[in-house]
Amino acid sequence: MTEVVNVRFKSCGKNYYFSPEGLQIKQGEKIVVETAKGIEMAECTHPNHMVEDTAVIQPLRPVIRIATPEDLDVCEKNKSREKEAFGICREKIADHGLDMKLVDVEYSFEGNKITFFFTSDGRVDFRELVKDLASVFHNRIELRQIGVRDEARLIGGIGICGRPYCCGQFLEDFAPVSTKMAKVQSLSLNPTKISGSCGRLMCCLRYEEEAYEELLKNVPKQGAYVETADGFGTALQIDLLRQTVKVKLDSDPDDSLRIYKAAEVAAVPGGRPKDGEEPAHILNYMPIYEEEDSADLSFLEEDIREYEVPESAEENKNSRENGRSSSNRKSGYYHKNGKKDKNREAKQDSAPEKQKNSAENAPAKSANRKPGKRRYYHGNKKPKGGSTGGQ
Repeated sequence: MTEVVNVRFKSCGKNYYFSPEGLQIKQGEKIVVETAKGIEMAECTHPNHMVEDTAVIQPLRPVIRIATPEDLDVCEKNKSREKEAFGICREKIADHGLDMKLVDVEYSFEGNKITFFFTSDGRVDFRELVKDLASVFHNRIELRQIGVRDEARLIGGIGICGRPYCCGQFLEDFAPVSTKMAKVQSLSLNPTKISGSCGRLMCCLRYEEEAYEELLKNVPKQGAYVETADGFGTALQIDLLRQTVKVKLDSDPDDSLRIYKAAEVAAVPGGRPKDGEEPAHILNYMPIYEEEDSADLSFLEEDIREYEVPESAEENKNSRENGRSSSNRKSGYYHKNGKKDKNREAKQDSAPEKQKNSAENAPAKSANRKPGKRRYYHGNKKPKGGSTGGQ
């Protein structure tokens, strides 16, 4: 991990990492840093923090100091010089008759270099212009051609949304924007409505592109031949945000439209069939999840439970008083309703033989049992000698 601070040289633009060199720098403070072009004044946009070593481009430039009042005075003087240089350069451009538009002028912190930013439709031969400017300012002169987007960022302004330009507020880099993004969002392709003041497509067209592409996967295309629960028809209007589709059914005699949710409509592959052909039914592709049939419970014992209860109400009372003493109870087989089952006692004589037959037939029953079925039992009682499994 490496300790860095985020630095920006203009009110808008890209952020860079610099080494604080032990200084505790606050957000918004002016600092003096060392760059490849010399010493420059910058603004801290993020105070001291740690980042991965792989995120830092070496060599990491250091922060020289936090700006002093003298440093701030130098910046104010340079700004006044920039205004003067802007007017002089504009006059020189007109004198030479060059097809270029001056956008901005920037003085270096040390005052030994002046950079002129301009826009032009093509290449410009400004060698004579550089000589005239050097003779006037007696400094190093650099003329840099920029695009119309960079011009809008430097000048600033208010967009058609009523807010300042995104490029002048928070955008660090210009991402490519295409008309496909406007089509995906069902926007008008009128250039005056989807273009910014720079004449290029608005940067905000890219913000919601991924969300719209994800929503498009759930709805049919406009004009597609679709199947609904009420029959076949044509999807005429798509509302991506609400995920609804307006369909004109073939069975409707008038021009009325029916509104369906996106999940209730499916596009028919191949579109509308030819005359006489049966359209493909595709709404049945969704699996219907039904509850699995209960397992075969024939191997279970009869719905009889073994209880030990008193034979009379008086004994029942005595058992409660004596803590259900075993001397006051008799064992027997009873139904759930409390009646004694005499047939169950009579069946005990043949129980060993039945158990033997059950043991011989157990593998066959297990083989016939359906896999993946849950076995249910009455109450919490499990079958004797059987598995309690269940998926």
